[in-house]
Amino acid sequence: MSKTIKLDPLNPRKDLIIKAAGRIKAGGVVAFPTKYLYGLGVDAFNGEAVGKVFEIKRRPYHKPLLVLIHKQDDLNALVNKVPLAAERIMKNFWPGAITIVLESKDTLPANLTAGTRRIGVRMPEHPVAVALTRAVAGPITATSANITGDPGCSQILDMDPLIIEKLDFILDVGPLKGGIGSTVVDVTFDPPKILREGAIPAKDLFPFL
Repeated sequence: MSKTIKLDPLNPRKDLIIKAAGRIKAGGVVAFPTKYLYGLGVDAFNGEAVGKVFEIKRRPYHKPLLVLIHKQDDLNALVNKVPLAAERIMKNFWPGAITIVLESKDTLPANLTAGTRRIGVRMPEHPVAVALTRAVAGPITATSANITGDPGCSQILDMDPLIIEKLDFILDVGPLKGGIGSTVVDVTFDPPKILREGAIPAKDLFPFL
């Protein structure tokens, strides 16, 4: 049976999304589309599954992984507090290409946060990513589906075969728009720091920091 599941990018079949979500909840790894690139999704609360992502990507263990959530209330299980600056950003830019770095709970897998006591969180806008996070009903990782140091892939045809062979499912919606990924802002500092300027220009963020 093929591990590739073809989906309509705007109206993904619910039964196929539920199938992929079930595999994630069982500790599997699923490639799925975000707005710009394909990402690797696992249960963010499952340290063993998180470890698979590091292994597949050959990612240095000192680099934490960001996660996607379906609704703002999901933050309660991830972070200790939500500063006012984070609330402003979420109100104005979520769902969207802003990753907010917050102080993480000690209960999260150590490899997820790489011992930083911080976690990057984003609320997706791609319909498949939205449906997947809803079906999992918990945070999933969203690191790009590439070997560390290589370009991210905007279509499955460009995905490294070494990655593909280790995946449980691939949710294929065809070519994505590509791009530079999300803007990352760390609100554990006062004032907050923009760690990476991505799809949302820094100038658009400054009024809310």
